[in-house]
Amino acid sequence: MSPDSAGVIIGGDGLARPAWASTDPLMRDYYDQEWGLPVTDEQGLYERICLEGFQAGLSWATILRKRPAFRAAFAGFDPDAVALFGDADVERLLQDPGIIRNRLKIHAAIKNARATLELRNDGGLVDFVWSFRPVSTPRPRVAADIPTQSEESVALSKALRKRGFSFVGPTTMFALMEAVGIVDTHLLASHRRGSSGIWTD
Repeated sequence: MSPDSAGVIIGGDGLARPAWASTDPLMRDYYDQEWGLPVTDEQGLYERICLEGFQAGLSWATILRKRPAFRAAFAGFDPDAVALFGDADVERLLQDPGIIRNRLKIHAAIKNARATLELRNDGGLVDFVWSFRPVSTPRPRVAADIPTQSEESVALSKALRKRGFSFVGPTTMFALMEAVGIVDTHLLASHRRGSSGIWTD
């Protein structure tokens, strides 16, 4: 692995990636195969919102390692199923060592499932979240060029809170927008830049 002047690291496979995706194989695979690609199904988007909420204060690598356990614990992030979770489910989840055992975040996932169902009466979660796509995307050369929130993520955060969602702060929502392709914050020299098919510059 060797550093490049354009803010990326050239891996043994000859591909350029940011530092965060260059050492841990799990993070590298996530970066190469998933991060930044459009997520346009309700269940997938609900899962990402929940996982970004659980990630608050922790590393994304921790969440990725626990994602299979999260999916098992939260019925595959089926919002119809999670919306029915009650007190007994909360207590069960608090005893599950495979997930992040934070009562507030567990309650938020359940609350967000119910809010997701409510949004079906008004176009649905996918159209709602994607309506905050900006007219342009960042063009970062180095990691320091990447913002941690945006005017659109602030607006999305406020809009989701108004609809009953929790753990959807502006920084968390910017991370969501990056992860699901609403913005492209791949470094300009990265081999993944433009991979979403939405932003081609």
